[in-house]
Amino acid sequence: MRRIDEGDRYAKLIYDATIYQIAKYIGACVAVLRGKVDAIILTGGISNEKYFTEELTGYISGFAPVAVMAGEFEMEALAAGAIRVLSGEEEAQDYTGSPVWDGFDC
Repeated sequence: MRRIDEGDRYAKLIYDATIYQIAKYIGACVAVLRGKVDAIILTGGISNEKYFTEELTGYISGFAPVAVMAGEFEMEALAAGAIRVLSGEEEAQDYTGSPVWDGFDC
């Protein structure tokens, strides 16, 4: 954003293209959900950036109400999950990194 604020047109082009791509991915998710979307929540560190959230909201607000919950709580979420496993509330999952469709004939 500093570079954009300083007039760097290329930086703005790249930033706007990123927002556009994210909007397309959200639209794809809406399609897969057959339009049954209650809300879209924007979170993470980038959600602190007003330009980002306003531009993205402009693309996606027709799908569902958009809420911005800026903040980076990924580490807290990971810690909470570990505590649930250690306390026996939840069973640990094994993630192999293999796509979910392995073993199916496509």
